[in-house]
Amino acid sequence: MNLTHYLGLLHRAEQELARALREVGDRHADEADVVHLGRTLAAQCDAHAEALAPVVARYGEDHAGGDEPEHLHSELFRGARDGPLGLLRDLQDLYLMASECDIAWTLVGQAAQGLRDEELQDIVQRCERETAIQQRWLQTRLKQAAPQALVVART
Repeated sequence: MNLTHYLGLLHRAEQELARALREVGDRHADEADVVHLGRTLAAQCDAHAEALAPVVARYGEDHAGGDEPEHLHSELFRGARDGPLGLLRDLQDLYLMASECDIAWTLVGQAAQGLRDEELQDIVQRCERETAIQQRWLQTRLKQAAPQALVVART
């Protein structure tokens, strides 16, 4: 069953997103909302990864797909980015990582429907909803950061 591949991918993607949210919060400590909401969203991602445990126990988790989430994280976050433009780029990268989680939840949800696995469907619905909220916050924060980063002249 190929569901095991996506369970492994989703589990690692949630863990990597949590790690990245904490890193960005630490890097941009002068942005209180990024620090505090980043920690809150990271805890959600940790909870998402933990919620997969009973499903993984039942179906298994395949890591043969490689280190795709870890690779995405390392490709996106290369060194410190400071200032308004650095914040904008970091938020954009977080959005990409959240999008990876979002589509993986969608695909796992389709499998849950096919399997008629109500427990997995419930997990997917809750986590998918929270991931959508994460994406909306990131998109809103990107819109807030863009004018400062892209238009305001540097001094």
